Amino acid sequence: RTVIATPDVGGAKRANSYAKFLGVPMVICHKSRAKANEVAEMTIIGDVTDKDVILVDDIVDTAGTICKAADLMMQNGARSVRAVASHAVLSDPATERINASALKEMIFTDSIPLRKHSDKIHIVSVANIFAEAINRVINHESISILYSI
Repeated sequence: RTVIATPDVGGAKRANSYAKFLGVPMVICHKSRAKANEVAEMTIIGDVTDKDVILVDDIVDTAGTICKAADLMMQNGARSVRAVASHAVLSDPATERINASALKEMIFTDSIPLRKHSDKIHIVSVANIFAEAINRVINHESISILYSI
């Protein structure tokens, strides 16, 4: 019952890679902006009814888009919504938005230190992959295998 989702059309290629790797469907959120960092309206392309949705993103700044996408997924019948993103910029009021959203959890790497903690936010370390990349560069080995899905 898992489905991979992207909170915006720009992340479709990334989400599609995860969906193919996991062998699950993908949905896309289409948004229009009223102005920078403010989503005017959003619609879902695809079906999330009775699905466990995993939103995939690269950077979360104010969390407006990803939280709006999570809330929209739940309004459209999703069983649950979680999100993963590489970088937690989390400018105010991002943490408050995540806490107030339909997100069950939000997972980030530790590429940017977390300034505000939340029970919904979980951090995974990238130390081992960075160490392996450095080791491979020193030994003139390929690093591309570390980044392919």
